[in-house]
Order: sequence, then C-alpha cells, then structure tokens
Amino acid sequence: MIEQPEDEKLRSGFVGIIGRPNVGKSTLLNRVLGQKISITSNKPQTTRNRILGICNRPGEQILFLDTPGIHQARGPLHRYMVEQALGTVGGVDLVLYLVEATAGPLRRSDEVLERVAACGRPLFLVINKIDQVPRPQLLEMIASYQRYSFVETVPVSALKGEGVEDLLKTIGRYLPEGPRYYPGDQVTDLPERFIVAEFIREKVMRQTREEIPYGCAVEVESFTEKPEKNLIVIEAVIHVEREAHKRIVIGNKGAMLRKIGSEARQSIEALLGARVFLELFVRVQKDWTRSERLVRDLGYE
Repeated sequence: MIEQPEDEKLRSGFVGIIGRPNVGKSTLLNRVLGQKISITSNKPQTTRNRILGICNRPGEQILFLDTPGIHQARGPLHRYMVEQALGTVGGVDLVLYLVEATAGPLRRSDEVLERVAACGRPLFLVINKIDQVPRPQLLEMIASYQRYSFVETVPVSALKGEGVEDLLKTIGRYLPEGPRYYPGDQVTDLPERFIVAEFIREKVMRQTREEIPYGCAVEVESFTEKPEKNLIVIEAVIHVEREAHKRIVIGNKGAMLRKIGSEARQSIEALLGARVFLELFVRVQKDWTRSERLVRDLGYE
C-alpha cells in the first residue's frame, strides 16, 4: 500500500482509454495495474462495461477507465457498449486514443477519433503493439495521425511493457492537483462478483473460439465465503442464446464445461487469494442480446 503523507501534494485524475475493438485497451490497463482485472481475448468487443482501474504511484493516483471498443452498434447490447465508451469521454481529465501499430498509417478520416477529439479534453495518441512492426513503419504511422490535435504521442507494447512507464510519467504531467479518491491498496471499484463473472466469460470466449458468438453472459448466483476452510464456494450461470451454443459450451460428456471451470477457477483463486469451489451451469436465454429487458436483467444497464 502506498501511504500518502497528509501534507504531500497529490496529483490525481481520470483517464479514459478509448479505441476500436481489439487494439489492446484491457491489456494496457492490466499492465499498468500490475494485475488482471479486465478480461482479454483475441476477439473484438470482449469488454462490455466501463472498467475502473486505480493506479497508485508516488504522489499520484491515476484512475483509468477501460471502455468497450467503439464499433457499429447493432442491437441493445452493442448500443449499450458504444454508449459506455463514448459516455466516458466527457467526464475524464484526459483521453488515451489507442490504436494498433499493425493497422498501418491512417489513410482516411477517422470518424470515431473526430468524435473523441471534439470532447475538448487533452488527447494522447497511444500506438500499441509496436513490437510487431519495424521502426520506419511506426514513424510513417505517427506522421499520418498529425492531422489531429494530439498533445502527446506515446508508442507502447502493452503485452511486453515497453513504453508503459514513459506513458505513465507523461500522464502524470497532465494530472491536476486533487484528492486521493480511493485507498492506496485498492485497484478497482468493481465488486468481486463482477470480476469473477468476467473471468468465467473470458474462458468461455477463449475455449469456444469462433463457435460461440457474443451471445454469452455470465451471472454469479451465489458467492459463499468459508473463512475457516480458506474456501469460497461460487455458483455461476453461463447464459447463451441457442441450444446449439449450450451443447458447445458443455462439450462431449461435459468436457468443455469442466475445462472452462478449471481455467476460470485458477484465475479466480489468484484474484481472491483463497481456494475456490466453482460450479457452473449453462442456460439458454433465446436472443437475449436483442431484448432490451434481458440485456438489463443480465446486468448491462
């Protein structure tokens, strides 16, 4: 825990992480926090909610807001995700606009970037995945974005950590003096049940690959702590849209569901610092992503 002397001036502020799907926003957040709170996948639109990550540094508290990837919204769930992302911009002190180096130079106007730039907040261009491209290509990409009013351009590799400390130092120079919003040992404001549900959903997405589309949600139905046994008993439901998807998640004689549960349990134990007994169920909620009511019922509101 970072102790804050009463007479020490503190810089603090909110930083929005904005970008298109699959550019590494969640990977960057997990990297700066030094632990995992936001799920990652090679599938776009993995993040659905706005995730707060609290980065405590000497004399600073940086409050990162990881957002869903901005994409064309089709249906209630996707509209919710885009609103979560764009709604973040107006309430932060500065914005990181994340792009991936592998996308190459900007060839035409970026409508998403223009909307973000119009918010009037200091705007950083953060180019991720720089370990995957040669330097001349990176320089060409940086030059192509100069038509926009970025106050800083910072190349990073969120996966390998390259450039991340430089990014944090640069952010620190733009933070206003302010309060410590959260205790120095806190890394998020999310309840444990939410993170547990997200870890399970991540394992479903990773294990089923392209077979299960985005019609998957996870709901933790019970979370019982047994301190005398250093044990937490969790029951969770994986909601899918089709009977065929249910069969895929369960797998042959339950093999896929056991694998999802085993991998999720390991991540949850690392998060909670206790042994976990995890029981998973699979239920069909037909076309839930297209229903305003079911989207709300499953926690997206």
